[in-house]
Formats: sequence, structure tokens, C-alpha cells
Amino acid sequence: MLFDLYFNRYAKWFAEYDRNTWNYEDAIVLIGLRELYSATGDKKWWDAVKAFMDRYINEDGTIRLYDRSEYNLDRVPGGRPLFDLLKETGEEKYRKAIEELAEQMRTQPRAKCGSFWHKQIYPNQVWLDGLYMGLPFYTLYANLTGDVSIYDDVVKQFRNAREHIFDEEKKIYYHAWDESMSIFWADKKTGLSANFWSRALGWYLMALADVYEYMPESRKEDRETIAAIWKEAMDGMLLYQDKESGMFYQLTALKGTEGNYLETSSTMMVSYSLFKGALLGVFNDRHYVESAMAALIGTAVQKFTFTNGKLSLGGMCKGAGLGPDGNFKRDGSVAYYLAEEVVADEQKGTGVSMLAYAEYIKAAKAGLIPEGYPEVELFKRSYDPILPTDPGFKATMN
Repeated sequence: MLFDLYFNRYAKWFAEYDRNTWNYEDAIVLIGLRELYSATGDKKWWDAVKAFMDRYINEDGTIRLYDRSEYNLDRVPGGRPLFDLLKETGEEKYRKAIEELAEQMRTQPRAKCGSFWHKQIYPNQVWLDGLYMGLPFYTLYANLTGDVSIYDDVVKQFRNAREHIFDEEKKIYYHAWDESMSIFWADKKTGLSANFWSRALGWYLMALADVYEYMPESRKEDRETIAAIWKEAMDGMLLYQDKESGMFYQLTALKGTEGNYLETSSTMMVSYSLFKGALLGVFNDRHYVESAMAALIGTAVQKFTFTNGKLSLGGMCKGAGLGPDGNFKRDGSVAYYLAEEVVADEQKGTGVSMLAYAEYIKAAKAGLIPEGYPEVELFKRSYDPILPTDPGFKATMN
């Protein structure tokens, strides 16, 4: 399939690539590669993870180019592969690196409601993005150490998001909330940002999926709470899935707005969360798998290109955020979100595409996608005519 070819080329490039920064963009690719390994058993995916991580984890367990004093949740998800590396090798350096990141979680500044600030430079602000960046790692750390108080903390932060960031009318979540209601981008009465951004919603749906999976079965009440929040959030998101393309728009609830576009990373995040929910028994109705397939296939059909020997996956918002104070361009307006650069092959979009595809493989193996399902056959055949036949073909990445 086209995804196999694309990810194989990307993994080879990524294993040798170094931005010289410990960052969440690369972390998403690492997590995606790890899930491809889990889905296929092909060690090449895991080898790419280990090669990358060993450039950053020093022998004494310190993490190259990581600065805890930033208190930036975006620095945390790169630690998730460390749990597998520790389990696989038993090397103490990986445990020490986990503890370095866990210390950030223990001391991360919090809003009065108990939720983590997204970053030190974003005081009193809770972002949907941050729930993904921090809470799955923190849950894995609870599993490693047996610190059950962390489970209560994690569930409370999801409840806080539901209480403060969810829109009862639209049935989806705003990008962020400022508890102090003082930052320039926040509504002065609610503290909420102005718009619904699909990638922020995608981060949130993936956070719920991963924490539910990692939460021990003994924590029955916590799992039930997360499942209820997850299902409500997903049902709301699916109200906005474009029926013609299977994808989601950059600004979730503004389909008809000039300049709004079908965005790859958010669509694949939703697909991932849907497949995982079906596999874990949270989403039992057939329409959830159908929506996951529509998102996956729709992205493949509309966003892959093959030009001049280069295979690319496009339609990715390069980045969007709010503030910090003084950066008035990032005001959360419609114009702001639609002005951000749209790129191809960027780590966030490719990493979450790996995740969605890995869960599709698992779902197919589990028999959740019926044999002969027409979309499956379309998915298998879509790009056969344009696949390169020259054995010397080499795709290049940006």
C-alpha cells in the first residue's frame, strides 16, 4: 500500500535526521514508529526509534538539549518511548531519563483548578494540546512506579477540560482556556479562546484514547469516566466530519468559511482515536469504524502526491498557537488559523498518520473491518498505478 512505501522512506530519513532540539514534533514520529512496530512486528520501525533516541539519551540519563526549567509540556511526549526502551534493555539510563521528565510533571505549574499550565510562558492557561503532551506520559509513569495518586490527578484534568473548555451547543471543545481571563486572546467572561481548531481537538481525542488504554483495568471507575468523556467528545467531533471527503476542516465548525481547508493531521488524529476506541471496546457501533476508514482513505486519496520521484503527504497545518502575551498575531481568530502555513511531510502530520495506519492494521487483524468492505478494496488499489516500478527508485523527503 502507499502508506507502507511512504512510511518506509520516511523512517529511513528520520533515523538519520537531527534538528538538534528535544521536541514534540519528533516525539510524535517516534510514537508513530513504535505503534507501527506493535502493529506489524517489523523491527525496522523500532530500530528507527532506538537510533533516534540514543542520540539524545546520554549514558548518565540526562537528555541532550532538554531544559526542565522551561516547564513546557511539549518537551514531555518524547519520553514515552523510554518506557519501552527500559523494558527492552533494562538500561538504567532510560529509567533516569524517565525520572528527569517525571520531575517536570511533579513540579509543573498548575492552574487553581489543578490542571497543568501548558508552558511556563503561558501562565494559568490550559490547552487541549497539553493534555496529550503530558497525561499519557504521566499515566505510564504511574504504571511504572505504582503511584496511584497520579491516576486521580490525570482524571481530574480531563474533568476540568470538560467543565471549562467544552461548548454545550457545538458539542466540541475550544482550543484553550485562560483561568485568569486576562490574556489578550481570551474571552473576558469565560476565558475561552475564540475558535474550534481541529488539531487541538485531535490532540485531545488521542490523549483520551491513550490514557484509557494505559489506565489499569483495576481502576474501573476512572476508565468509565474517561470512556464517557471520550465518547462524548468523539460524537461531537463526528458531527463535523465532511461527508464528501471523510476529512475535517482546519477550523472544525466553519466549513463554509472562505480559506478554510481539509487538514491532514487532525483528520488522522481522529481516525487513530476512532480505531483505538473500537479496538478497546469503547466505540461499539459500526459507524465509528466507518468514520475511521473514511478519514484514512479520504486523506490518502486527496493528500498524497507523487511528483518528480518524490512521494509526499500534504495538507498539514505547520503550526498554530495562542500568544504568548505580546505576540498579538496569534490571537485565535479565524484569520490567524487560516493564515498559518500549510506544508507536506511535517513530523506532526506524518507521525499521526503512522498512528492511524497502525491502528487500522490492528483493526483489520481483529476482524473489525469486514472482508469485502468496498472502502478497504479502494484503499488497497487506490494508488497502484503510480507506484514506482524501478528498483532503484529513491523518494526524497524535505
